[in-house]
Amino acid sequence: MSDRIASVERNTLETQIKVSINLDGTGKFNCVTGVPFLDHMLEQVSRHGLIDMDIHAVGDLHIDAHHTVEDLGITLGQAFDVAVGDKKGIKRYGHAYVPLDEALSRVVIDFSGRPGLQMHVPFTRGSVGGFDVDLFSEFFHGFINHAKVTLHLDNLRGKNTHHQAETIFKAFGRALRMALEMDERMAGQMPSTKGSL
Repeated sequence: MSDRIASVERNTLETQIKVSINLDGTGKFNCVTGVPFLDHMLEQVSRHGLIDMDIHAVGDLHIDAHHTVEDLGITLGQAFDVAVGDKKGIKRYGHAYVPLDEALSRVVIDFSGRPGLQMHVPFTRGSVGGFDVDLFSEFFHGFINHAKVTLHLDNLRGKNTHHQAETIFKAFGRALRMALEMDERMAGQMPSTKGSL
């Protein structure tokens, strides 16, 4: 199996972002985005997905975090698309339930080649840690459109907004890990009757 790594750089008039990932890592994480709560959430993905991530983002935070968060989702999605390669031998589907105290979330992902997002997260507050929770949708839309995955995010219960968000990102990491694992019985085969994804 070849190394499943990627480095992607995206530069616009609003943001300058560099992302490097290793899908077969140990959860090493280095991230500076200027958006601390987002950094905290991305660390959950890295740790629980066992994905090494090195992320550096500079954005127009004097306006707000919107462009930085959205463009980071885009860039991270591009990196995943490159790193996963032709998808032969992967499990393709992943799912996870993660609790945190009163909160419980479910994430299901399909490396289908078809972008799609269903996000049902009834946040109990509009912001957490100074982060506008509306931006999570922007992040995940950017990610799915460029990683070319179908993603279902459901917060099944929760009262604490921090817990709601953290269970989503931990479950996202776990679901990624499952979907990207190599399936010995599928070795060298495309996990689709179409013959391509």
